[in-house]
Amino acid sequence: MATLLMIDFVQLIGRLHPLLVHLPIGILLFAALLRLFLKQAKLDSINNAITIALFWGTIGAIGSVITGYLLSQSGEYDESLVSSHQWFGISVAIVSGLGYFLNKKQHAHTKLFMALLVVLIFITGHLGGSLTHGSDYLTEVALTSPKEKIVTQKPIPNIEEAILYTDIIKPILQANCYDCHGPNKQKAKLRLDLPDYILKGSKDGKIIDPKHVEECAFIKRLFLPLDNKDHMPPKEKPQLSKHDLELLKWWVSSGADFSQKVNEINQPASIKPVLLALQTGAKVEKEETTFIPSAPVSQADPRLLNEIQSNGIAVFPVSQSTNYLSVNFLAVDTFSSKSLSILTPISKQLIWLKLSNTPIADADLKIISGLSALTRLSLDRTSISDAGLAYLKNNNSLEYLNLVGTKVTVSGLKQLTSLKNLKQIYLFQSGISPDQWKELKIIFPNAYLDSGGYKVPTIKGDTTEKKTAIE
Repeated sequence: MATLLMIDFVQLIGRLHPLLVHLPIGILLFAALLRLFLKQAKLDSINNAITIALFWGTIGAIGSVITGYLLSQSGEYDESLVSSHQWFGISVAIVSGLGYFLNKKQHAHTKLFMALLVVLIFITGHLGGSLTHGSDYLTEVALTSPKEKIVTQKPIPNIEEAILYTDIIKPILQANCYDCHGPNKQKAKLRLDLPDYILKGSKDGKIIDPKHVEECAFIKRLFLPLDNKDHMPPKEKPQLSKHDLELLKWWVSSGADFSQKVNEINQPASIKPVLLALQTGAKVEKEETTFIPSAPVSQADPRLLNEIQSNGIAVFPVSQSTNYLSVNFLAVDTFSSKSLSILTPISKQLIWLKLSNTPIADADLKIISGLSALTRLSLDRTSISDAGLAYLKNNNSLEYLNLVGTKVTVSGLKQLTSLKNLKQIYLFQSGISPDQWKELKIIFPNAYLDSGGYKVPTIKGDTTEKKTAIE
């Protein structure tokens, strides 16, 4: 226990380094520049002030060196960069101390030491910035364009021949994880920039376990609620898209291999649209912020969220500025009415619900009818029919409804005409015949009705079915 407290105390003192380091930088630069550029007449009148500034600046530099050394013991930073920063910091402390004694005696070489001190401060500061923001944080402003600074996933012409890790997973990690877990900085002693480091894990052990995907640290932390202190990336950082999360989870569940091609790995139905988007460069359907209510809502009980997630149900905040939630049943192994019932306690916060490709039955929609705040509901590729739609006629907040690949007909949709906020309905490959499409437009004059039938490249392994396109 005493050892643990000592370790925590050392880390606490070390973390004071960013706070302390700015004091000597400001004071020493102030003293050095005054000594360098003031004429002798003015210098004589404030020389005592310069001497005092050099004294306290030296004390601050020594304190910064000590706290910096303690901070480096966390092992979270690149060792070679830390070493350079450390020795230049020590040089600043030594030169500022010598400058203090030389200035006090008005030695002839004082200006030389002040010029050297300014140079050392700038070099040390640059190295410190490199530790925090990356080794190219200064040069990238001049050498790269704004577009080049953003790591983007370029279209992959032949997605099936792509290496899953190299071409898909690595760019996601690079864009979202390298700042804290890359070559320059390794929080929790975790690096994610090379396969060996990924397999090694963090100071707490391995982070990837394909046999227990939901519980391994890598996936679990990504799917934690945004306000959870263990959520990754931290809530103040840009968050991964839901499709990035699906790809990462798919990679881990398939064995987290670093050399397999996409066509060598089993592809769940839910991952195929994402792969198609990577191949064509098209945007996969996005959950737009227009489906977020303007009225504020209280935060959901974290214990309830943990209980929901323990059933394999993914819960996400829809944005960082609200307490509204999105729920996805993508990774649920065993679906039942009970799976839906546990959502009832968060009905006020739950506004987006995705049940795509689940074995949900018409009777289960009775539970969803109680989720009165829902604005988005995805029931695509399910066995839902007109009988199930009857339960949704009182979900007045509903703005988006995805019924692609279901058995619903015009008769069933007529039951939803009271939903005045319904703006988008997706009906490709549903039970609606081409001659009924005009009737449907009359029933929902203010809604966008998507009939599908787009021409898109076929991914290897997909089955194709020739049908007459609906209008």
